[in-house]
Amino acid sequence: QSWEGQYGLLRNSDHMLTRAQELDLAFHEGIALTMKSYLFGLITDLWGPAPYQAALKGDQGSVENLLPGFDEQSIIYDGIIADLELASNVFSTGGNFEEVDTDADVIYGGDASGWEKFSNSLQLRYYMRISEKDPAKAKAGVEGLVSSPLILDPADDATMSYVGTSSSDSWPSNIAADLSGSNYRRIKMCATLVDQMQGLNDPRLDLWAKPIDVPLVIDENAAPGTDEVVDGSRRLAPDVVADIDVDTDPVYVGLPPSISDLPSAYNLNPTPGQTSFNPHVSYLDEIYTESQHPLLLARVLSAAEVRFSLAEAALKGWSVGGTAQEHYEAGVRASFAAWGLDPETADQYITEDGVAFDGSLEQIMEQKWIASWTAATEAWFDYRRTGLPALQAGPSAKRSVLPVRFYYMQEEISINAENASKALDLLEVTNFSQGDGKNSAWSKPWLLQGTGKPW
Repeated sequence: QSWEGQYGLLRNSDHMLTRAQELDLAFHEGIALTMKSYLFGLITDLWGPAPYQAALKGDQGSVENLLPGFDEQSIIYDGIIADLELASNVFSTGGNFEEVDTDADVIYGGDASGWEKFSNSLQLRYYMRISEKDPAKAKAGVEGLVSSPLILDPADDATMSYVGTSSSDSWPSNIAADLSGSNYRRIKMCATLVDQMQGLNDPRLDLWAKPIDVPLVIDENAAPGTDEVVDGSRRLAPDVVADIDVDTDPVYVGLPPSISDLPSAYNLNPTPGQTSFNPHVSYLDEIYTESQHPLLLARVLSAAEVRFSLAEAALKGWSVGGTAQEHYEAGVRASFAAWGLDPETADQYITEDGVAFDGSLEQIMEQKWIASWTAATEAWFDYRRTGLPALQAGPSAKRSVLPVRFYYMQEEISINAENASKALDLLEVTNFSQGDGKNSAWSKPWLLQGTGKPW
């Protein structure tokens, strides 16, 4: 997986930061610092050690700048937090900011208060990220942020709408740019999430997934070999499915993780293949076929994430302006509100068995995981850090546990060999690294070393 896209965006942020400082454009400086921190955070979260202090200097010409050294994660996280503090201070001055083209600010429309909340909430994300490795620093940082503006209301979520005029600015699985509908058909909800949401009577599932077209019914009284569609259901004799794992849920059926080499055949699809339609598995809701929609957003950071982070911090005994239960329930409500659900629906949901707060970290992380729908990288990062939810690799997965990082691309290893080799030495080879050696998706970066997480 190449990080070229992330570093390309970082070059834009770095140029913006330089020009803003040269021209004394405080508002632009704050945005540049915030986005620089967000992007470097994403890079180190995905790959581990990465060029940071020596990055973005290729135009200066020397070999050292063209082949930058890598920094350990701890250094990158410290730098991110420091830059976000600077950004927050810029926005909090409330001073005479330069005139801003509100249409050019696709996240907050030129609102400095929104950016201040975003920069502070990113700090919270990264303090929680390091909370197992440096709990004292994380505790002090989180408690210091509680009195600062944070994203606590979904109206302040850091999101971007899709324009929907071309394939490059539209929701990825839409069928306007892809008339064949192939991308839409290949993206399905995982059974791990579907089953959990069904067990909790979660109404968000109705927004995210389509009911199956044809339920499977195993009829114990059917004659051997029976396989027929009757009254909209596919009726099967027990012998037909004797050695086959099928899901007979009449409404929603998710696709299990890594089930086989031909997932399109799951649940007795009569026409498996890349271009086929599976009537026995749930597809994403119809809104995901559209190029743009009020609910189709690039979700960068949400009030739900902030609330669940504060709930986790409160559970640690940190002073965060409320109890773990208060922040947990506010997180659930924030997620429901972000998806346009009625507040009364959320009030009912938090009384359901398995949802009503029981004081456990497992429950906080489960609801945070659900609320991270369409913001999957954060769900993965939280899983790696906490081991929660207790996700399992599928039967056809390459390893018996989930991976914890992206591989460095071969081009980087070949061209920037000396520095890449030093970076690989910073990774901890595990029992699951196996034949991949140090550059394995199962080798642990600094953040996970010594924590026993997620496995």
